Amino acid sequence: MPPILEDPPVLIAQVGPLEGQQFAVKDTIMIGRDPSIDIVILTPDKQVSRLHASIKTTKEGVLLADLGSKNGTYINGERIHKPTILHDGDVIQVALAQKLIFFYSDATVALDSIGFQTASNRKLRLDDRSKMVYLNDVEVNPPLSAAQFNLLQKLYINEDKVVSRYDLVKAIWGDESAYGVSDQALDALVRRVRSRLAELDQGDFIITVRGHGLRLKNPEKDQS
Repeated sequence: MPPILEDPPVLIAQVGPLEGQQFAVKDTIMIGRDPSIDIVILTPDKQVSRLHASIKTTKEGVLLADLGSKNGTYINGERIHKPTILHDGDVIQVALAQKLIFFYSDATVALDSIGFQTASNRKLRLDDRSKMVYLNDVEVNPPLSAAQFNLLQKLYINEDKVVSRYDLVKAIWGDESAYGVSDQALDALVRRVRSRLAELDQGDFIITVRGHGLRLKNPEKDQS
């Protein structure tokens, strides 16, 4: 039986005919141009197969599978040939017709504990090599997903400086995927990172500067 999630994963449609729509991922959903399935993608050139791909919730994670489509299914620019586990922030491309971004609050990445730097008097600490995040000397666990870490890292290395939304999107999803990623997708990721940090500290670390971007506020640790 697939795990029962109080807050199911979600797909946010980006560039393509479904742009702006959201889809909850529960059990198994089908993607294609067949009008009877869950996510219907219609284009004049029929790039999308009738039954193109599926997303299934399993004990191992949420799996994306291509169903023998002619024009392929991609994760972060790489065509998949077997069922593949999705991680938070992954960009799914259905042929060349539709881009979807996957958000899964429980997604994590395997992290290497080597290289953590302890010399810091700030509340928030990141380590590039191990991908560890500590807040008030407590490890953020489960670890942040790759997309979550990339967002926080971009702000961390530019502490107290405003980082534009476009620069954040490039840092998270890469130059090739940056075009067409919506504000909605970035906002969803920011909310998730804020929520993860709030598990250990209720302070405002990620500050929205309206009309400009985001900045990181990283105060010194309490000395008491």
